[in-house]
Amino acid sequence: MQIRRAFSGTSWESKVGYCRGVRVGNHIYISGTAPVAEEGGVFAPDDGYAQAKRCLEIIQKALQDLGADINSVVRTRMFVTDISRWAEFGQAHQEFFGDRPPATTMVEVKSLIDPAMLIEIEADAVCLDG
Repeated sequence: MQIRRAFSGTSWESKVGYCRGVRVGNHIYISGTAPVAEEGGVFAPDDGYAQAKRCLEIIQKALQDLGADINSVVRTRMFVTDISRWAEFGQAHQEFFGDRPPATTMVEVKSLIDPAMLIEIEADAVCLDG
């Protein structure tokens, strides 16, 4: 069985020793994805909705690099630094997946790698095309 990897090119991948996503057969696993801006740094500090949306956009790109799309996602995990802002994160998640929602979990964590990051999202996908 072939294993394919997708890299986003961030410095964290080489520093920590991981890739954005891995495809094994028809299963795809996307690493915890933080709201990183195109030019680096944190995207939209203090905007939970925008940060969640940015995480999902990065996830979508990784899925595409591995031959899938957002409709293949079956599970997400959202790690948030302030659960009282759940509606902001949830709105972005709901809008992104629409009428094809995955199973999901949202949990509060003490902190993320940068204090300006409010959310990090993981995703698992299954491709029906094998």
